[in-house]
Amino acid sequence: MAYPVSLLRQPGTPSVRLRAATTLGPAFVAAIAYVDPGNFATNFAGGASTGYRLVWVVVLANLVAMPIQFMSAKLGVVTGRSLPHVFRDTFPGPRSWVMWGQAEIVAMATDLAEFVGAAIGLNLLFGIPMPLAAAITAVVAFAVLGLQRRGYRPFELAIGAMLALICAGFLYLVLRVPPSASGSLSGLLPSIGGDNVLLLAVGIIGATVMPHAIYLHSGLMCGRAAGRTADEKRQLLRLERVDIGIAMTLAGLVNLSMLALAAKLFHHGPGSPAITLDGVHVGLDRLVGGGAALAFAAALLASGIASSSVGTAAGQMVMDGFLRIRIPLTVRRMVTMAPAVVLLCSGVDPTQALVLSQVVLSFGIPFALIGLLVLTSRRSIMGEHVNSRTTVACMSVVVTVLSGLNILLLGQQFL
Repeated sequence: MAYPVSLLRQPGTPSVRLRAATTLGPAFVAAIAYVDPGNFATNFAGGASTGYRLVWVVVLANLVAMPIQFMSAKLGVVTGRSLPHVFRDTFPGPRSWVMWGQAEIVAMATDLAEFVGAAIGLNLLFGIPMPLAAAITAVVAFAVLGLQRRGYRPFELAIGAMLALICAGFLYLVLRVPPSASGSLSGLLPSIGGDNVLLLAVGIIGATVMPHAIYLHSGLMCGRAAGRTADEKRQLLRLERVDIGIAMTLAGLVNLSMLALAAKLFHHGPGSPAITLDGVHVGLDRLVGGGAALAFAAALLASGIASSSVGTAAGQMVMDGFLRIRIPLTVRRMVTMAPAVVLLCSGVDPTQALVLSQVVLSFGIPFALIGLLVLTSRRSIMGEHVNSRTTVACMSVVVTVLSGLNILLLGQQFL
């Protein structure tokens, strides 16, 4: 559903309110990727194992997310096409096939993590066996995806509501268990010494900078850019900065609260082990009370359902863009959730599966970031909105650091 362009040209306060109301939303959908079950697993493990030492990593990862998501949104607004579409048009042939292949693997790993997270949430809330929880998760995710048939706004509102539930859950937890102010401030000083600290730091970054959120954000902006003048697109980009600022700040605060809660409750000095998601649930119930355990499980369930739906939508966008092939979302959903269902029914430790899925995701981060930076730095594509030299230099450093850290993570996992 597209909003009438004429409405955007009306002067006065009502027009400002209308522009804000019709623009805010895409970044909140993308922000779900920053608080998905993979973030739950890595942040709680990091806080339990290292205390507040990785606060700086969470802050850095979420600060980096803002310019990355803005570049993706900018590409969609300026070109009216998603990142996969623009990449295929710019680099047809083998390069597009390689990009599609790795993106599909990443999409399946993403869906596994999110689907498993939702199933764990159902299991913790209601004691439902994991195979049955997997079936229920599939039904609910299908229902959320079905909202897209009514236009992008109902889908965005549903995802936004689940993000609000996640934020409310962790606000309650932080109020019940206030983090240490001195510990949080000391964690802003970068430090990677000690056993597993670097591994956990890289895992948190890998879980935060999600490739499918980069592909998705550009596509979410396409409908809003259609038929608009150059001035309207500039206005849209200004409003999208606000959208991204609010959404990424909320996601960052949720991630910080995860790590701080784990540091406060489950860290007992050097050598403290990492903690599983069911261990967090049990610990909250024992140390804080049933309300805290309920808030955690509900937030995890909302995260899994929302991020699973968003991940499937991103996967559809990837296939449509790189291959020009569209298949029904229900078919795609059944294909991508198959590995997760098999895993849940096999009895494998689901938290360990979540962590390993983040390792797979790290393969896709350099591809998405480099592709985005190259395309948004071409004046022939972006016109007046091309990246400045400062932006190119800063983002090149970001791409290099994130790529290097993820390669290091892979090396530590497999070598």
